[in-house]
Amino acid sequence: MVRKIFCATRFGLHTKIVEVEVSFTRGLPAFLISGLATNAIQESKQRVHSALSANGFNFPPLKITINLSPADLPKYGSHFDLPIALLIAMQKQENTLQNNWFAFGELGLDGTLKHSNDIFALVLDVMLFDSNACIILPKESEQYFSFVPNLRCVYASNLKEAMEQILQDTPPYPNSKQLTFPSIKIRNTEYFYLQEFKNDFKEVRGQIVAKRAALIAAAGFHNLILEGSPGCGKSMIIKRLQEILPPMSLEEIMQNARLNALNNQEISFLPLRNFKSPHQSASKASILGSASNKEPKPGEIALAHQGILFFDELPYFKKEVLESLREPLENNCLVVSRVHSKITYETSFLFAGAQNPCPCGNLLSLIKECRCSEKEIKTYKNKLSQPFLDRIDLFVQMKEIDEDKSIGMDSKTMQQQVFDAFIMQKQRGQKNFNAKMSEKELEKFCTLSDEIQDLLARAVQRFGISERSVNKLRKIARTIADLDKSEVIQKSHMLEALSYRRI
Repeated sequence: MVRKIFCATRFGLHTKIVEVEVSFTRGLPAFLISGLATNAIQESKQRVHSALSANGFNFPPLKITINLSPADLPKYGSHFDLPIALLIAMQKQENTLQNNWFAFGELGLDGTLKHSNDIFALVLDVMLFDSNACIILPKESEQYFSFVPNLRCVYASNLKEAMEQILQDTPPYPNSKQLTFPSIKIRNTEYFYLQEFKNDFKEVRGQIVAKRAALIAAAGFHNLILEGSPGCGKSMIIKRLQEILPPMSLEEIMQNARLNALNNQEISFLPLRNFKSPHQSASKASILGSASNKEPKPGEIALAHQGILFFDELPYFKKEVLESLREPLENNCLVVSRVHSKITYETSFLFAGAQNPCPCGNLLSLIKECRCSEKEIKTYKNKLSQPFLDRIDLFVQMKEIDEDKSIGMDSKTMQQQVFDAFIMQKQRGQKNFNAKMSEKELEKFCTLSDEIQDLLARAVQRFGISERSVNKLRKIARTIADLDKSEVIQKSHMLEALSYRRI
């Protein structure tokens, strides 16, 4: 009798379902695994043999053949230990399994089940493929999966407990545990958030224009560059953006956790959007990610999905890295192609950059003298190409010393304004943030009156604004209108949007 239990393996960033089959035939005792299994799976023979013996199961003196189907798909990961061991332990069982059982877990030599980060991404994908899947996982995996809604899971500490669970063949009840963070409900979808401000905007004195631009960027996910002398507060403002970003749905929280698991980072379910800030010396591969089918590594761009990607000292990044940002900033996805593989990463993030006006930083200073030659300044500014800058929504030149030392808005007030704008976007049926709207959404949600269209046409003629920048201006004006709780874009909103263009 051929029995089977399901498992899964990674193929690029995606998951492929694998049928784990076993057959027992008379002949010289042997233990064979077929189906393009890697060394980690081949080595499971020793772990499975020891674990079965330690838990009171007799290893049958037969020729045991394990097949991983489809046979032409490479299989990776030590989590295949558990399904292989369960199939061998069920050798004398006559009943067949009525439910689709999936098993994931690495075995210790004493039969204990161990969790690995690979399991998290695989199980989430399996749930999308088959909502009725019954899954057996190690007990220590429970902390990661208890919040996944409708997931049918049972947990076992060792092989013996896993065997008892699968022999019962009773579908587990779906998860009912919920996240306990504060939330808001919009059109039957719950969005979670934090109200802990470790870095508060009230610590930023003055710089009202830059703080206003940061508020607009957060509310609409608009790309932002702050330029100014060293110490004027560029990085200080951008690092406070993370805590005022829009709330997150459960799906977005799980997506963040999945990306972190694929990158071997700690899995967290906090409703806090990612903030990635690579150093300018980082390699192109570490920022863009790899395209290996065996172990694809998402780079900083992919890990910043639905969050912030911050480049401090922007012109000092390698030109090839800056130019490679043009595709993800425009299309919200990045395709990394190699000879034998092609991986697509989602890259819908808020890009933020900070830069000095010149190499020494004193070009705009009223106190210090600039030591740079005209050629050095020109070379410095030319590091950012026009096509790259054309993808930036908001550009602010900050004052070196702001005489206005008022505190202005704190993070809590700014977060509430962002939430109000977010609610308006969702209530009108908008799927994406304003800056990420498609052409169809742009025409639907960013309509302009004849007066504003005339204003925009004059601006295009006078300043030579590209068609891409015109669309960005419409999206920025839509965000400013949302912050003002206005259903329509007014002339004042477009004028403010124009004030943030790069001179």
